[in-house]
Amino acid sequence: MTRIVAGSVGGRTLAVPPQGTRPTSERVREALFSRLEHLDAVEGARVLDGYAGSGALGLEAASRGASHVVLVEWGRAAAEVCRKNVAALGLRDRVDVVRERVEKFAARPAAAPWDLVLLDPPYDVPDAQLAEVLAGLVPALTVESVVVVERSTRSGPPHWPAEMHGFDTRTYGDTAVHLGARSPVGDEPGDRADAPEEPADEESPA
Repeated sequence: MTRIVAGSVGGRTLAVPPQGTRPTSERVREALFSRLEHLDAVEGARVLDGYAGSGALGLEAASRGASHVVLVEWGRAAAEVCRKNVAALGLRDRVDVVRERVEKFAARPAAAPWDLVLLDPPYDVPDAQLAEVLAGLVPALTVESVVVVERSTRSGPPHWPAEMHGFDTRTYGDTAVHLGARSPVGDEPGDRADAPEEPADEESPA
């Protein structure tokens, strides 16, 4: 069972696609959003949830006060589940669902900058495809934007484009959550996938 952890619709249950998705666990979502709220990255934010699956990450952001959320999902069944969850939670006024490949959506100009980007791709998504998505998003980010990438610990950190850098990584069992941001102009050191990130305590499964 997948539920919204906290906020205006906290505790509500989400439908999940029958197969092909890997919903972020409640434990990881709770830890992630605690971190994001500490960074003041959620309240009033414009949020993109790529590889949305059930929409759990984006809907968690909406529940916690994001002003506008877009759920992008290519799978037909998963996109329909996203729409049903949005309707069931009464969030149609703030959450849109787009059925499109994430790399194609990321390459199109955004109406306004994204304050928060949530990317939880299936484990079989190649690193090169994820790097393409991150590169496509750069023009739609500001130095205040936060980008979240959730991957298996076996995958290693994402290959951040030259205009971005990673600043925090935390692990939860076999899941790694990486935070990145756009670098200020004049401080773009190239692909920093192997650069040291801000230290963070590793958490073990409960």
